Amino acid sequence: MRSLLTVIAEDDDVARFLGWPGDLELDRADHVEEVHLASGATLEGFAGDGCGGTYFFCGDGGEERPVLYADSEGRACMLAIGLPELLRLLLVVPWWRDCRTFTAEESAARAAEYVQDIPDLVAQRDRAAAALGLTLPTETEVLTRLHEVATGPGKDFVLIFTPENEPYDPLFQ
Repeated sequence: MRSLLTVIAEDDDVARFLGWPGDLELDRADHVEEVHLASGATLEGFAGDGCGGTYFFCGDGGEERPVLYADSEGRACMLAIGLPELLRLLLVVPWWRDCRTFTAEESAARAAEYVQDIPDLVAQRDRAAAALGLTLPTETEVLTRLHEVATGPGKDFVLIFTPENEPYDPLFQ
């Protein structure tokens, strides 16, 4: 079975959707600052976004590792336990950064703006999910899981700005 990262790299439609509106690009894996995890666990950048943020795998292993996101403003949080969960988030709620209360109502307002710009958003998303072999949960399920991960196990994954030995601020409170 091919890895999900390989599918993204080899399928232009999937890469294009994840690039926008998903805002995940495999060729942006280098974080702009020197960072490490407070626990000392391995930190491996594997993708970035258009605003200077970075997606990291935490610990040892493969695509099942926890995924931490750090933005360019000194904030970070765990988004998912494994790449499949991250991709479901990006496919279902690519506007996740704007869902500060983790509610479907908040998400629906942002979704309307995206659909206005990308009328076939759902069809593109469904094609990308099929190519990745992923079934998609509901918006509510995705947002509930994001909240659980970011405020539960995610609090144990503290990103440190290495030169000053200072932790990043939480992305979500």
